[in-house]
Amino acid sequence: MSTIQIFYLSLLQGITEFLPVSSSGHLILLSKFTYFPDQGLALDVAVHVGSILAVMIYFSETIWEMIKGVWKTRFIPSFNNYGAQVFWLIVVGTIPAVVAGFALKCYGMEWLRDTRIIGWTILGYGLLLFVADRFSMTIREIKHMGVFDAILIGCAQCLALIPGTSRSGITITMARFLGLERREAAKFSMLLSIPAIIAAATLTGFEVWQAGNIQEIGWMFDGVVFSYISSIIAIYVVMWWLKKSTFLPFVIYRIILGTILLLDSYQIISINM
Repeated sequence: MSTIQIFYLSLLQGITEFLPVSSSGHLILLSKFTYFPDQGLALDVAVHVGSILAVMIYFSETIWEMIKGVWKTRFIPSFNNYGAQVFWLIVVGTIPAVVAGFALKCYGMEWLRDTRIIGWTILGYGLLLFVADRFSMTIREIKHMGVFDAILIGCAQCLALIPGTSRSGITITMARFLGLERREAAKFSMLLSIPAIIAAATLTGFEVWQAGNIQEIGWMFDGVVFSYISSIIAIYVVMWWLKKSTFLPFVIYRIILGTILLLDSYQIISINM
């Protein structure tokens, strides 16, 4: 795999991870509609790690509040302390994805990397985001969330195991259905991604190490670095955008892209390179 391919993959990951348009779907599509070979799951996870590092830097103040909160409450679940509350909400919200991810891994995931599936998920969940953003209330913040809210968003995150769904898109969609403000929905979505992707990266990294593919480990390292740089820029842009705007541009983009992919997959048009 060339450095230029890793760079493009990382750039694409950084731009799309925090937009509700599906980063994993775009990473798969890049290899399908260009001369680049499929990068595989290992590099997919590596570029996601770069994005997670960017999240941890951007929300370092909130993460520090979480650490102080759970320490102050002696790791006993508490919703009276904001930092501890956010920590336990993330723990609860992560459990469904861990269970679903383990189950899906046992049955295999490669069959999901299909253009037809990606087309339907990009289009369908894009329309669902429009409904949630257009018709839901915008009155709640993370501090107003409870365990049931976290479970619902966590269950929604399980759907993101299917490429094209968009982890940020589906969790933001559920958060908007629950009445969270747009920036608060995006913030919780990003924080919720940390444990899930760290777990996936650890497992995949261990498998790569066991296989003894030193070259692939080098590719993964480059992917982390490039993805981090583009991701930190993307986070600032997204959070700035949501101060005054809706998710409508992303919905329109998903409808257009999903439609094109479906037309191609059903051989109505051809966009192969």
